[in-house]
Amino acid sequence: TEELKPYVLEVVRTAEKMMLEAEYDKEYLPMQGLAEFNVATTELLLGKESLAVKEGRVATVQSLSGTGSLRVGAAFIAKFLPGTAVYLPSPTWGNHKNIFADSGVEWKEYKYYNPATIGLDLEGMLADINAAPSGSVFILHGCAHNPTGVDPTMEQWHQIADAIQAKGHVPFFDVAYQGFASGNLEEDAASVRLFADRGIEFFCAQSYSKNLGLYAERVGAINAVLNDAASAKTTLSQMNRIARAMYSNPPVHGARIAATVIGDPTLFARWNEEMGEMAGRIKTVRKMLYDDLTKVNPDKDWSFVTRQIGMFSFTGLNPAQVENMTNKHAIYMTKDGRISLAGLSQAKCEYLASAIDDSFKSVE
Repeated sequence: TEELKPYVLEVVRTAEKMMLEAEYDKEYLPMQGLAEFNVATTELLLGKESLAVKEGRVATVQSLSGTGSLRVGAAFIAKFLPGTAVYLPSPTWGNHKNIFADSGVEWKEYKYYNPATIGLDLEGMLADINAAPSGSVFILHGCAHNPTGVDPTMEQWHQIADAIQAKGHVPFFDVAYQGFASGNLEEDAASVRLFADRGIEFFCAQSYSKNLGLYAERVGAINAVLNDAASAKTTLSQMNRIARAMYSNPPVHGARIAATVIGDPTLFARWNEEMGEMAGRIKTVRKMLYDDLTKVNPDKDWSFVTRQIGMFSFTGLNPAQVENMTNKHAIYMTKDGRISLAGLSQAKCEYLASAIDDSFKSVE
C-alpha cells in the first residue's frame, strides 16, 4: 500500500469465506496437487485456447511456490539430463544458484544486463546462447526480470526463441510476476506463449506470491510443455516421484484460494482489477521517481527508470555509491544497486531522487 503496509487482496478474503462455507476437509492432496488448481494455473499461463493444453501436452505439478517448483524442475534435470549445464542470466534472482547447486546441477551464466545502457545486452545474450553446447538449459524470466526490471521486447523475444530453437536448448521459464508486472495477465505471459506456439519444449515454474499476495501460502506449479501427450504423461509421473520424495504432497489452502479466484468469473474480474491497481501504484512511483530525478539533474539520462518493469529498479549505482546511500542518506538497498519500488511511497520519491543523484555525483 501507499502506507507501505502488507495488502491482502479482496478476492482472497472473499475466496476464503466461500471455502469456509463449503466446509472442505483437511485430507492430504495427491502428489500432483489440487486438480482444479492444476487446470486453472495451466490455462492461466498458456491460455484456454492453447493447443498444448487442449492436446494434453502439459505436465503440471502443484509445488511450493516458485522456489519449490524450480527445485522439482532442477531435480528432474539432474536425474534425466545428467551432465547438462543450466545457464542463468547475469544477474539473476539470488536463489537460482542455490537451487541448482543444491540439486547437483552445474550452473553457468549468460550475458543479460548491460551496465553501460542500464538495459538488455541482447547481442551478448544471443552470442552466449549460440556458444553454449546444444541441449543446454536456459533460465528465462518470463516477465519483470529480477533484479534488473529489464525485459526483452516481443521482437527481441522472437530473436531469443530463434537462437534457442536453432541450438536445441531447453528453456526453463521462471514466472513469478504474471499480472503483477504490467497489470495484465495476457501481456505478462506473452513470452511463454510464444515458445509454446512455436513448438519449443520447455519447463515453467509459477508463483502466486506476488499476483495474489499469497506469500505465506507457498502456492505455485512446475509445468513441462512437451510436443506429445505420451511424453507429458511419463514426465508427469517422474515429477510426481520427485515431489513425493521431496515433500510428499503440497498444501491445499493457498491452492484452493487460487483455484477459486481463477475459476469464479466475478472474482477473476475483480482480481484483474486489483492486479491493475497494484501494478499501477508501482508504475506511479516509478514515473514520480523519474520526474524527480530529471528535476534534480536534467543533464543525466534517467529513462532507464521508466523503461524497466515490475517491483524492482536497477539504478546503476555501484557498491561504493550504495554505501553512500546508506551511510549518508539512511537508504538501504542491495549492493548491486537494486531498489524495491514496492517499498517506495510517493512521499519519499523526491528524497530518494536527491540521494541517488548525490551518490552518482559524489562517489565514483
